[in-house]
Amino acid sequence: MPSLETANPSNSEHLLSVAPMMDRTDRHFRYFMRQITQRTLLYTEMVTSAAILHGDKNRLLDFSPEEKPLALQVGGDNPQDLAECAKIAEDWGYDEINLNVGCPSDRVQNGNFGACLMLQPERVADCVEAMLKVSSLPVTVKHRIGVDDCDRFEDLTKFVQLVSEMGCQRFTVHARKAWLKGLSPKENREIPPLRYEAVHQLKQAFPHLWIEINGGFSDLEQVRHQLRSVDAVMIGRAAYDNPYLFAPVDREFYGEEKRPPTRKQVAETMLPYIDFWVTKELKLNKITRHMLQLFAGQPGSRLWKRILTEKSYKPGAGVEVVQEALSRLTQFEKVS
Repeated sequence: MPSLETANPSNSEHLLSVAPMMDRTDRHFRYFMRQITQRTLLYTEMVTSAAILHGDKNRLLDFSPEEKPLALQVGGDNPQDLAECAKIAEDWGYDEINLNVGCPSDRVQNGNFGACLMLQPERVADCVEAMLKVSSLPVTVKHRIGVDDCDRFEDLTKFVQLVSEMGCQRFTVHARKAWLKGLSPKENREIPPLRYEAVHQLKQAFPHLWIEINGGFSDLEQVRHQLRSVDAVMIGRAAYDNPYLFAPVDREFYGEEKRPPTRKQVAETMLPYIDFWVTKELKLNKITRHMLQLFAGQPGSRLWKRILTEKSYKPGAGVEVVQEALSRLTQFEKVS
């Protein structure tokens, strides 16, 4: 793992990331992922600028040092508020602050941030400029290829041009456009067709920028293929549904010599972490819910999930639940 002092997720070593996902990429999921891959860039869930400025910062922003490199994703449209968030993110020890210009939910639209901001590239540029003026952190933007009928390639390049002129050097592009009305956030992740070629063309148009592609990727062969055309790949739902997918990443994409851990080793390395949080009266299922898919596709996966699901919610449940689930897996010959 890069040292905490030198880790820089915006440099050329950033090839893969796990997408920010609401109700998924919390601190416990991120710590769990760090037992599988140490080099993949991780993100927080999206946190609104208002929540950062006026909410419980410890609850919203705290993380374990082992989670780094780590980016804070923020939602907002007020340059002054976002600048204050950037200062807070730097003070808190994050490696990057990322502006959400891709979420199409009604709640986000009502706050005038997320995907609707693609229709206001000047506002996004002002926000980026304000954040960069007060913080040394990289400021990056995650966005769509278009919104509603504003989905021509010319619209996309205008957006990236204006924002990059204010100092943003990395753009993570979800290769679907968003419909602001008529589709739910879930439908907006599935119904608009993927247009990878638009992101590839964007990289050709801006060879000096770091262009990361996102949308629909579920295996590492797809990642290798995309890296021929763009600089990095972000994986979302597949990272949650099959987290062990990332086990070979450090070795195959970053040249690390260390062999990837087995699934059992990943679970065992979580035990001290679980014990620490359970002694602080955190319910076990707040952590184990992120571990349910560790054995996805393996013999015994259903048994593993059943034991964790049925026993982790009980008062006083602790590491013994995970240990029991692991011991029960020994009946399956090919579990690793």
